Amino acid sequence: MVADISFSIESPQGVRTLSVAYQRNGSGEPLLLLHGIGHHWQAWEPVIRILAAERDVIAVDLPGFGVSPPLPDGVPYDLATVGSVLGALCAALGIGRPHVAGNSLGGLLALELGRAGLVRSVTALSPAGFWNERERIFAYGTLKALRAGARSMPLPVIEGLSRSAAGRTALTGAVYARPARRSSESVVAETLALRAATGFDETLAAGRDVLFADDIPDVPVTIAWGARDRLLLRRQGIRAKRAIPGARLVRLPGCGHVPMSDDPALVARVVLDGSSV
Repeated sequence: MVADISFSIESPQGVRTLSVAYQRNGSGEPLLLLHGIGHHWQAWEPVIRILAAERDVIAVDLPGFGVSPPLPDGVPYDLATVGSVLGALCAALGIGRPHVAGNSLGGLLALELGRAGLVRSVTALSPAGFWNERERIFAYGTLKALRAGARSMPLPVIEGLSRSAAGRTALTGAVYARPARRSSESVVAETLALRAATGFDETLAAGRDVLFADDIPDVPVTIAWGARDRLLLRRQGIRAKRAIPGARLVRLPGCGHVPMSDDPALVARVVLDGSSV
């Protein structure tokens, strides 16, 4: 069952209250899961059962995504602010310094939590923030096109496309290496999540100048990249390794930008290994 939690944060306008939706399963050391832009906690659903056998798994809808409300007016979507929001979320959930795994935007946020010393370990799957300008423009253009497509299609069209392998590929092939394997229900749900994401535009705008260049020497870091990632090209993983020399760099064969669905067993193993500290 999805739950909601409300908590307070400091902002330039004073103390503000916000709410975040999350799904919690399993037992063991806490593991926070963060999705990418335009997605929702269900991006992690293919691996949650495996992870929950060994971890207390908390998969969240980031503010302004999924069913989580947007950040309060005047609270920006920049990296430091959203990182502090997630730190406050962890405190409200009573999970102290959890392990964290994130994909894309979530991977960048996971690294920010590691940089701030708020987590015990970081696993980042194709994290944003290691692009050059040309690569960023390409990624932004692809994301905007996916968003425009999702917003332009009536629900019956989306549902009709989701019933065929070709249609699922048309809707989600930019981020999955094996989009035909996705269920119709999952494809419809994530397309609607992309369409409804209230934090999408502000998050894109806030990330325009983001380059993650800081080392994280005191927290174990794993960076994993899909060999078939067509949104953030795998050479960005080399840049990530240069920025964080102590990181473990892992290749995910046969996986796209959102690898949890392409190879759940492999991704779960990478996350479990990265959080075994």
